[in-house]
Amino acid sequence: MLEIRPNCEHCNKNLPNTSTEAMICSFECTYCKTCAIEIFENVCPTCAGNFVERPIRPSKYKEKYPASKKSVFKPKKLEEAKIKSNQFKDIHPSKR
Repeated sequence: MLEIRPNCEHCNKNLPNTSTEAMICSFECTYCKTCAIEIFENVCPTCAGNFVERPIRPSKYKEKYPASKKSVFKPKKLEEAKIKSNQFKDIHPSKR
């Protein structure tokens, strides 16, 4: 089950369960759309995977399966992230 992390790992923007701005990779690294697409160019700076929109957990499950309250804030070194983005952005995610 997804943790539904509450913030962007890079800029620390709030991304509650209902946010349509949350993007995740297959390891559930969580970023806002601005960071994921404009800064990291759809290449996760941690694993080099791609990003997809994070689903919103239906409200009827919020009590039984609450979203995580644990923030992960690890701003990336932009120079290193740019190197990784340039290396992988033109390679389809299934070939990375």
